[in-house]
Amino acid sequence: MPTATVRSLDLQPDLRQQHLRLSCCALFLMALLTLWPGRAAHAAQPWREALPAQIQTVGSGTMTWLGFRIYQATLWAAQKPLDESQPFALQLDYKVKISRDKLASTSIEEIQRMSPAPIAGPTLARWKSELNRAFVDVADGDELVGVYLPQRGMRLYDRDKMLAEIADPELARSFFNIWLGQPSRDESLRRRLLGETP
Repeated sequence: MPTATVRSLDLQPDLRQQHLRLSCCALFLMALLTLWPGRAAHAAQPWREALPAQIQTVGSGTMTWLGFRIYQATLWAAQKPLDESQPFALQLDYKVKISRDKLASTSIEEIQRMSPAPIAGPTLARWKSELNRAFVDVADGDELVGVYLPQRGMRLYDRDKMLAEIADPELARSFFNIWLGQPSRDESLRRRLLGETP
């Protein structure tokens, strides 16, 4: 009996240490679970890393053609109204299937249409090549995000990763002008993106 009592007393410090370790593990797991949702959301949207830490939705709207929904567009920036001297992002959630070549050629057509002056042929060819390299084929449920970097150019992302970085400030301005400039193909969408109408 005395021997058994001594063994019981010898085990108490070990039990206390195990309890302490388990408590520390529990606290660590609680902290991890608290932080994980925000980190996971950020990791799932790598384009946010190119923007200021605090961003907000400036506006959003739906692009339609002949009654069909083409994409849902959302403009993100650090402040509202939009300050085009600061980085911002245009997020497009597609509802239809479009090839990368069609995305590039349509973008160039819109850039030409909206330009106040003719754009040289070699410049347009270079821009189309850059956009064709950057784009991917999209289908219903796919996402493309363009990030405007003032004086530097632009980056293009899909849902998971950066697709391309284009170091051409003039192309970047002309590209985002498709949605934010005038005369816009869809003035209602432009105003919604800029937060001018609900």
